[in-house]
Amino acid sequence: MKYRNRTEIISNILNAANGGISKTKIMYKAFLSYAQIREYLPILLENNLLALGPDGKYRTTEKGIRFLKMNEEIQELIESKSLQDDFT
Repeated sequence: MKYRNRTEIISNILNAANGGISKTKIMYKAFLSYAQIREYLPILLENNLLALGPDGKYRTTEKGIRFLKMNEEIQELIESKSLQDDFT
């Protein structure tokens, strides 16, 4: 897997947790090590991007979904700018 920045890792975690999922499944779906999941989950919980339910499953919050949408829009802008630069 290519080198990823923090925003990509956070987006992968939030996408994986959309709908409710265990910590282990997040690790596998987001291609994370145990050390990485231990680093990122507390930050995402503290910032209300993820929530831990009484069933022990992590879920993406509304704030997390808004983050994903904004990140997607930013990526589209970057890609379209890159394409424009290629044609000029």
